[in-house]
Amino acid sequence: MTSIDLLQTLIQRAKAAGADAADAVLISGTSLSVARRLGKIEHLERAEGRDLGLRVFVGRRAAIVASSSVDPAGFATLAERAVDMARVVPEDPYAALADEARLEAVELDLDDPAEPDAAALIARAAIAEEAALAVRGITNSEGAEAGYGRTEITLVTSAGFAGRYARTSHSLSAVALAGSGTGMQRDYDYTSAVHLADLEDPEAIGRSAGNRAIARLDPIRAKTGTVPVIYDPRVSAGLIGHLASAINGASVARGTSFLREKMGQQIFRPGITITDDPRRLRGARSRPFDAEGVPTAPLVLVEDGVLRSWVLDSRSARQLDLRTTGHASRGTGGPPSPGTTNLFLAAGSVSPAELMADIKEGLYVTELIGMGINGLTGDYSRGAAGFMIRDGKLAEAVAEVTIAGTLQEMFTMMTPANDLVFRRGTDAPTVRIDAMTLAGA
Repeated sequence: MTSIDLLQTLIQRAKAAGADAADAVLISGTSLSVARRLGKIEHLERAEGRDLGLRVFVGRRAAIVASSSVDPAGFATLAERAVDMARVVPEDPYAALADEARLEAVELDLDDPAEPDAAALIARAAIAEEAALAVRGITNSEGAEAGYGRTEITLVTSAGFAGRYARTSHSLSAVALAGSGTGMQRDYDYTSAVHLADLEDPEAIGRSAGNRAIARLDPIRAKTGTVPVIYDPRVSAGLIGHLASAINGASVARGTSFLREKMGQQIFRPGITITDDPRRLRGARSRPFDAEGVPTAPLVLVEDGVLRSWVLDSRSARQLDLRTTGHASRGTGGPPSPGTTNLFLAAGSVSPAELMADIKEGLYVTELIGMGINGLTGDYSRGAAGFMIRDGKLAEAVAEVTIAGTLQEMFTMMTPANDLVFRRGTDAPTVRIDAMTLAGA
């Protein structure tokens, strides 16, 4: 039985049990990971699993059951349990299958046939760790990790949708330590890709982790004041993530977003474009359809600084009297909810060096700590570490400081550099915020 056949059988059982409509998702995964520290293998794990989720509708009532068993002999019992649950829960006027669900033929090149064995992952981790340890001044290692995974997602609905896709992932990371005692500093680097051919060189990853750790030695606590702040690409993506949370359709419908009244208004500087592209070839979160079977498509969220769209699934779209944007996400144990895929801030026109050239004194942030973000008011306060900027150049390391502002003001003062690289599901280039409160010594 194929995965689609299995889910079609489950849907039939749900209809026979009294469901007016239903959908089912099957997530199958295989992973292999290895961790190496100071020349010894500390962890080697292979995992395989299949998880099943069934959602049923009885009128406007909906319920979900999940199971790790995909034996058709138990489908009738599973379906009956879900229908019994649906009959006793409150009505939800917005609960229904997505009307826009349909299957489109699209090739996103997400399934890499190259599956590494344990020996290959161990070798990859060894190269990265040895490169980190070879950096002068590195005194210890927290190790290197290499991994591989493949996930297959199948979705079937009682309205006739049936689709599946698979996505692979390859990853490598290294963590190095410099100094000793209370003066010890750590840093890391990593790479991940859908295809092994796109993974960065292990030696370069290790060497970068070592050099980053060395650079963080002997940090100071900067003086309190208002300064320009530059976000390294490792942390600038978080700013776009905060935007994604604020324009999530569920938050907007609940009235809990600080941007809930800002549709069609200028919230960034002119020239700023932010896009979600679920159909990027080999994208980290690419997919041909969303968790409700709605075809995906690139979506411009911010155009020339103006907010153009919420991120919607079918339920939040009905609440807002709009149409879904094809951004439903779902596991097996919960209902669909809105979520971004390959979200990115478009690159600007200046280099990172040019972005900071006129800064007499500022802060270059490479690490953020804590989650002091208020989604209702936009207030922003996070611990930070990085480097001082003096006369347009990076200077001494900085630690134990806090940067604060409001996201509304930060968005209007944001300038991106030209160094955008797609490495995660949410990406941004180096970003400058013209003025933030820095709390230090």
